[in-house]
Amino acid sequence: MTRPLFSRLWIYQSERFPLKKTAPLLAVFSAASIGVSAQLAGRPLPHWTAFLTGFLVAMALFFQLRVCDEYKDLEDDRAYRPDRPIPRGLVSLKLIIGLGLTSAAMATLVVWLWSPKLLWLLAFVWLWLALMTAEFGVPEWLKAHPVLYLLSHMAIMPIIDLLLTGIEWMPAGQAAPKLWLFLALSFVNGCVLEIGRKLWAPENEIMGVDTYSGLWGPRRASLIWLGCILLSFALLLGVGLATGTGLLTAIIGFVGLMIAIYSIRSYLSDLSAKTQNRLDTVAGLWVFLCYATAGFLPYVSEAF
Repeated sequence: MTRPLFSRLWIYQSERFPLKKTAPLLAVFSAASIGVSAQLAGRPLPHWTAFLTGFLVAMALFFQLRVCDEYKDLEDDRAYRPDRPIPRGLVSLKLIIGLGLTSAAMATLVVWLWSPKLLWLLAFVWLWLALMTAEFGVPEWLKAHPVLYLLSHMAIMPIIDLLLTGIEWMPAGQAAPKLWLFLALSFVNGCVLEIGRKLWAPENEIMGVDTYSGLWGPRRASLIWLGCILLSFALLLGVGLATGTGLLTAIIGFVGLMIAIYSIRSYLSDLSAKTQNRLDTVAGLWVFLCYATAGFLPYVSEAF
């Protein structure tokens, strides 16, 4: 018996776009982007509808990232990961692409309602997303250069963040000069998430599926991931200093850094599914901590 469409879509989201994890992270990410933009420029927070706009746009864009991955990776999924929703026939690629296009129309409307000037930034995000999906026209070359592959694909993070911060600064006329610190933080945090979710236990490695633990070995990949955490910490501290919360930011960031170091040591001492999953979770929590600290700490400290 065929499951109802809603049931199949619910299973799909739980496996490929889990709302219980994605929605809170994107809510903090989008709200922090708007808050930091205002804080760095010395402007008051915009109307609450700006935050709703940011959240809806972020959800739509990150779903579109997933849709493009489904399209780009379909043949590999059929060959090496047939248990994924589309290869196993739970939902069709056509359906998921249709939902992606619907989300694009929704994002366009939401952005236009807030400020038509933002549409060119939205178009810039989609241009980069299209280039990513086409692997910049050199898929084999990029695959042979994993570092360039990572950097070129993670570049979409500050581009999305430029759009989200633009919800605040575009109507005001200009962005704060030090906004680049936050955009750079988004870029590095994208690397933290991407590498962190591809540090696998040897028992979970799949032939034909690229992981950073498989490409570089667990130890080297772990050190690179930890280097990204350290760079992210430095940028977070820079944002904190720029918003007048340097000491508190340093304390919070240091606690997060110690948790990351402990997780890496646990992973390297016991290369198992348990430590792999913990590392993936810690990567997400680190990014959540960064945005929550950068975006909300200045306002919390002002309140006290």
